[in-house]
Amino acid sequence: MFSAAAESLLRQARDIQAEELDKFCSRASQLLRKEDSGPDATQALRRLFLIVAATKYSRKLEEACVDLLQSTLLRPTSPEQLQLLCAAVLRERAPCDSLHLPWDHIQDTRQLSLVASVLLAQGDRAQVSRVGQRVFRVLESRQPEGPSLRPLLPVVSKVVSLAPGSLHEDQTNLLNRRLGDWLRYAGLQQGPAPSPGGFFSAPKARQPGPITEVDGALATDFFTVLSVGQRFTEDQWLNVQAFSMLRAWLWHGSPEGPGAPDTDDRSELEGSTLSVLSAAAGRPLPPQEQLRERAFEYCQRLLEQSTRRALRKGDADLQKACLVEAVLVLGVLCRQEPSFLYRALSGLKALHARLCADPAWVRALLPTAQFFLNHGEAAAVDAEAVCQHAFARIPSEFFHSPALAFEFVQFCRDNLPLFGRNLGILRRSFPNLFKLLAWNSPPLTAEVAALLPSLVDASTAAEMLHALLDLPCLTAALDLQLRASPAVSERPLWDASVRVPSCLEAFRDPQFQALFQHLLRAKASGTVEGSAPLHQLLQPLAGCARVRQCAEAVPTLLQAFFSAVGQFADGALAGQLARLLLERSDSLYPVPGYEAQVHRVLGSQFLALCQRHPSLVVELAKELLEFVGSGSGVRGGGHVLTSVVWAIGEYLAVSWDRRCTVDQINKFFEALEALLFEVTQSRPSATLPKCPPQLIATLMTTLTKLASRSQDLIPRVSLFLSKIRTLAQGPAAGSLGCREDAAAVGRRATELLNLLKMPSVAQFVLTPSAGLSEPGYHRDTNTALPLALRTVSRLVERGAGLLPG
Repeated sequence: MFSAAAESLLRQARDIQAEELDKFCSRASQLLRKEDSGPDATQALRRLFLIVAATKYSRKLEEACVDLLQSTLLRPTSPEQLQLLCAAVLRERAPCDSLHLPWDHIQDTRQLSLVASVLLAQGDRAQVSRVGQRVFRVLESRQPEGPSLRPLLPVVSKVVSLAPGSLHEDQTNLLNRRLGDWLRYAGLQQGPAPSPGGFFSAPKARQPGPITEVDGALATDFFTVLSVGQRFTEDQWLNVQAFSMLRAWLWHGSPEGPGAPDTDDRSELEGSTLSVLSAAAGRPLPPQEQLRERAFEYCQRLLEQSTRRALRKGDADLQKACLVEAVLVLGVLCRQEPSFLYRALSGLKALHARLCADPAWVRALLPTAQFFLNHGEAAAVDAEAVCQHAFARIPSEFFHSPALAFEFVQFCRDNLPLFGRNLGILRRSFPNLFKLLAWNSPPLTAEVAALLPSLVDASTAAEMLHALLDLPCLTAALDLQLRASPAVSERPLWDASVRVPSCLEAFRDPQFQALFQHLLRAKASGTVEGSAPLHQLLQPLAGCARVRQCAEAVPTLLQAFFSAVGQFADGALAGQLARLLLERSDSLYPVPGYEAQVHRVLGSQFLALCQRHPSLVVELAKELLEFVGSGSGVRGGGHVLTSVVWAIGEYLAVSWDRRCTVDQINKFFEALEALLFEVTQSRPSATLPKCPPQLIATLMTTLTKLASRSQDLIPRVSLFLSKIRTLAQGPAAGSLGCREDAAAVGRRATELLNLLKMPSVAQFVLTPSAGLSEPGYHRDTNTALPLALRTVSRLVERGAGLLPG
């Protein structure tokens, strides 16, 4: 997360208009034209870079400014900092048609690297290939005393990733040999200290010292990125950079590219056999096999170095990062040449045991699980047990680590094909996965929404819906868990302005332990427990920023959930979810604005369930009557209640379900009539908030539909509609909303009254058969329904003398 000052600068940069940007470009151009530009030009370029990088769309700069940026970048005498900033601004403008960067004859590797980064950002594959060829010509012609190659290695890595097949075989072999040498033959002496000069300088003090390990012991094996020294030599820096690009080169650097279909077979037949034959004959290995062998030795050495106790925190953090990369490189090596698998297996098994025992090394747990998931079957290792440990431990203990949370969700998404049809381990662990989502909802919402179809099935759908609706409550409970736990080494930030002594007492109270344990469970329990008591206990945390962020993500996740469930839900599951929607619509964590957002989604999804299974209205008659009679659905914008009322009017008919009876229609009519009377005649209050006009209109329409199916009710609904029409036209129309809303309600009442004057037509129009719902029926002007509607309209327009009654 950005600091407040950084966010303020970003907002200012985004708000700058084109005119201000032109003035700023003119100012930067004037400074760049000076021979001695000084710090003012550096500051101006920094601000210009912030402006062009702060928005997703490309900013248009003056042509003169772009030309000066290019000339400053190409001028050998330009300060390095200015060249870096010029290249950064030009990269942000990519793709750009006005580039003029003659780079073929640049000899300085640092300058060539900057120019190449601008050219590669343009996305032109042909240009990427040309840049790669130029860089490799420099690599081929480089002399030991020549310029450093370090700036060119990132360019090589980028070229390989953008155009894997653009390198020739001899170029690939060249870099294979260079990388192998840099990994294996870096010196074990530190670089010489700069001489202070003067008559009394001591030559002996300036002699380089030996390289050490992270625990302070002298290094006796070859140099690696975990070797410690005050000053590194050129070959040691190349060793570090070679390891940083090793995995990408191994994966993309072969002539066949990463997508070669026979990579594994070719490696096994050619690579392993060739290595054995070459070793037996005393001949050197081919460059690619030699690089793999040295990369394997390098990773094994890193695994050994990771067991040493670092003296400094920085070295300990570096150990963890290098261990993760070493395991990932070993995974690539074992994929390309299976003979490495049996040599690496014992070390990785020992590593996994160490990771399980020490929580400080949890970042390496996922790459290790990935390795055994990829190679467990060949190595006769129970990969499922390894994954279960990761699924149980990481979300429960490290949900507050944003990087680890994102890596874990990505691990789940990337390995869905490897989990195969047996997704039980993933589905059972969804409560743990939701902990990551609850604490890191903004960045993880889209990722988990994409993962939901694989997480939900018929056995966990109801429990998962409860968990999604209680997600903000889970965020508050996790906040309390962190506050109550002194064992968290890196405490995340929370809203310090919120005082929660009563919440902490409730969290520690044995009376509520069962409720909190269920909310914080690690696996799906198959049971559903009421969370309403927790809503009241955790109410002081409902206004926290993190809880509100989580609440904003729930509607998106609910949409993804119902979209996934709709693919397999049968009538029984649809009924279970519909009951749950009605129950939970009145039992949500009181986050400001949360209820209205969730009700909007629940209302639309209740309608979707009824549209797929119209018999739900008859099957859930008791629950629907209780929901309508309670009147609580008016809260939250009335979205759920409006959908329920519409579904009753649409699907409570014999044409949809033969079990529908006149007695059921009369019961629903009485309940809806009482509700409509209450919301139109009563003044809004705390217990009965203002009723939205959409609900009033839906209630009137549904009552009319029910009356058309049980015509004894027509006089009652006609009288009621007349009263509402009079109320809408009178001075006391405030209970129906504003003037426009009241007028709309009055028009709807008039239309329904006119329709009821012809009961047979009303029944035909308001209770159409299932075939009439097809879109083509309404577009066809020769069919009965449009003709009936036009006939009724004409008769009503001619006056009351032609109408019965």
